[in-house]
Amino acid sequence: MPQLILGSSSPFRKAILDKLNLDYQTASPDIDETPLSNEAPQDYVARLAEAKARRLQNDYPDALIIGSDQTAVINGQIIGKPGDHATAVQQLRDASGQKITFYTGLCLLNSATDRVQVETVPFHVHFRQLTDQMIENYLQLEKPYNCAGSFKSEGAGIALFERLEGEDPNTLIGMPLIRLIRMLENENMRVI
Repeated sequence: MPQLILGSSSPFRKAILDKLNLDYQTASPDIDETPLSNEAPQDYVARLAEAKARRLQNDYPDALIIGSDQTAVINGQIIGKPGDHATAVQQLRDASGQKITFYTGLCLLNSATDRVQVETVPFHVHFRQLTDQMIENYLQLEKPYNCAGSFKSEGAGIALFERLEGEDPNTLIGMPLIRLIRMLENENMRVI
């Protein structure tokens, strides 16, 4: 069985993959994540997911390499990780009462055969009407400055939502496990 590599330094993706109780290693791909001019969000995350996997292909010549990337879209605009408090406040103000779509690009690359499977999985988050006090309280509690959209749905961020729409709640955190399981099975790796 080929080695399984998670091409990510994200602790969130690692925690998701741990749910499957698979033997794997992590490696951090270093790629340019700048969107291309007029690139659709779905294409952007698919491209980055594959680029992350391909970046590790030479280092792991006989492996199944998982690449994943995520972006959030509100009112047609891509929003990323806020990085700081002020940006997080603005992102959550913009999200208040809105529907945000998260697109997660997922790639499984068989580095030995060069077979690549790439999918983009959407997930929709409907936000409550948020007051400035709710936003401030939340940001002080979790400080989600390294999370796209400025929240952690696996934590107290769930209190910001009216409802969630999607096939796999893991997608919102950064890796659609249902799709990954199918991809692994296509490479004759069984989870159960």
